[in-house]
This record gives sequence, C-alpha cells and structure tokens, in this order.
Amino acid sequence: MKSTGGSDEAKRNAGESAAEAVKDGMVVGLGTGSTAAHAIRAIGRAVDAGMDIRGVPTSFQSRQLARKEGIPLTDLDSVSEIDLAIDGTDQFAGGSLIKGGGAAHAREKVVDSAAKRFLVVADPSKEAERLDHPVPVEVLPPARTTVAADIRELGGEPTLREAERKDGPVVTDNGNLVLDCSFGEIHSPRELTRSLASIPGVVEHGLFVGMADEIHVGTDDGAEIR
Repeated sequence: MKSTGGSDEAKRNAGESAAEAVKDGMVVGLGTGSTAAHAIRAIGRAVDAGMDIRGVPTSFQSRQLARKEGIPLTDLDSVSEIDLAIDGTDQFAGGSLIKGGGAAHAREKVVDSAAKRFLVVADPSKEAERLDHPVPVEVLPPARTTVAADIRELGGEPTLREAERKDGPVVTDNGNLVLDCSFGEIHSPRELTRSLASIPGVVEHGLFVGMADEIHVGTDDGAEIR
C-alpha cells in the first residue's frame, strides 16, 4: 500500500486508535493506504481474539490485507448498512479531505458515504490550513482528453498518472484512468466538488467534503481525535 510522509509509529497510533471504535457485530468499511492498513491489522487481531465483524474492503489491496489478517469479508450488495468506515487521507483541512493517492477513491467514497460513521486516520504531515494537494479524478479512458479540457477551464492542471513499475498509465480497480489535477489553494472545496462531479466522463473525484465524523491524528506518542 502507498506510504508517504509521517512516521510509521504515528500512522500505527492513528490506525489503532480508530480500530478501537470497532465493536462486536459491526459491518466495517476497510479503507486503503498505509495508515488504514494499521487499522485493518488491529481489527484482524481483534477478530483473532474472538470479535465477530464483517469487513467491506475498498480496494484490491485492502481486500488482500484483510484476508491475510483473517477478517471475514462481504460487499455492499450483501449488507443492509455499514456501521463504521475507517479510511486514510492524502490531505485534510478542517472537515475536508483529498483522497485518491492509491487510486481507490471511487470505491472509498461509496463505502465511506454509506457508513453510519466515517473515521479518518492520518499522521500530522497530512494536515493543512487549506487544501492544496492535487485532486485525483478517475475518468473513463475514452473521456480523458475532454475531461482534461474541462478541468483546465475550471483552472486546474491535469496530469495523467503514470504507473511506476510498468509502461503506461495507472489503471484503477474499476478499469479507469486517473488525472491528478492541481488547483493550487482550494478556497471553496464544496464548489469544486460540484464542478468536478458535473463533468461528463468523470467517474469520481478525490474531494471528500463534510463526510468525516472523526479524524484520528496519530503522533509518535499516541493519537488525538478531532
């Protein structure tokens, strides 16, 4: 899973803090990323100790890790509701997030928005006074050029995300491409959310505005709940 910024100890403390909210009988959304991975491992230890939960993974990576940790898995079609979702973030400012560093933001948004409670896990390097991280936008492959043009009209600069260990672009679990879109400082995340969502060919974008119920910020000494 992608790992950037922050110490592993801070990430572990954030993930384990959020995992404490998981209770017997819950259906839990399992997020993607290095900090969410610590939550998944902590949940796995609780399952090994006898806790009865079911997990809904948000990506191939989180599914594989949850299986390794012995967490029983299900999907959205098989449950009536998700009690709790735990997921990471690439940047947060107040209650607004930018996600999608692992190219899983479309499935993450579906699961996180369906949950009764959405807990974000992060290390201090992810916090900003105002969002300015590039916004990942998942697009249908045939629409890449037209979506890029529309994003430029919004004042963004789109860059096709290239794979690191293969030739060509990153392909999401859904079979789509990702444009990383730089807007500089985002003064109105909610307005940009609406604008990106209205572009034909956009599957989903990485702005998560007003969705988080708690943000567990880990440090080397513990975790603070915002």
